Amino acid sequence: MRIPKTFKRPRAALLGFALNAPGILLGQQASPPTENNTAAVELRITGNISTPLTLSIADLKTMPRKTLKVLNPHQKKAEVYEGVPLEELLRRAGVPQGDGLRGAAMATYVLAEAADGYRVVFSLAELDSDFVDAEVIVADTLDGAPLGPKQGPFKIVAPHEKRPARWVRMLRFITVVKVPTEHTLP
Repeated sequence: MRIPKTFKRPRAALLGFALNAPGILLGQQASPPTENNTAAVELRITGNISTPLTLSIADLKTMPRKTLKVLNPHQKKAEVYEGVPLEELLRRAGVPQGDGLRGAAMATYVLAEAADGYRVVFSLAELDSDFVDAEVIVADTLDGAPLGPKQGPFKIVAPHEKRPARWVRMLRFITVVKVPTEHTLP
């Protein structure tokens, strides 16, 4: 039996998509962004932050930009992505960074979610240049052109990872989550 292309995402991602997207059927593809569909071209940053953000492509163009030349592991060719460091977006949202990232804040993570429900997690320290060479960007261009509808308008690019499993295409939501400090042992 052949599995339809729309069901090739990991089961957990599909389940999360089904549970967290009311009114959308399992396996239904998200509409590509159009000029008349402005909600589709926004990136929302929410969660345990002081300043929730809703960003457009134009907003990202006004921010500090970074260019990354990477090898596409699937196509074995060099690509040049340009965008805003994820660290900068988190800074603007009021997320603790640098010396402020300590103690309970070290148990904070970033959930990145695509329009099709695919979700990945980064620890906050992974995205902080005081801890690692954080070159993770939210890209909006590839080889000098806007990302196409199957890739963008926003895409997380994490160039130092051996597999691009956390390169989230069609990125729509970034949620900052603090892990509760209280827990109960069985």
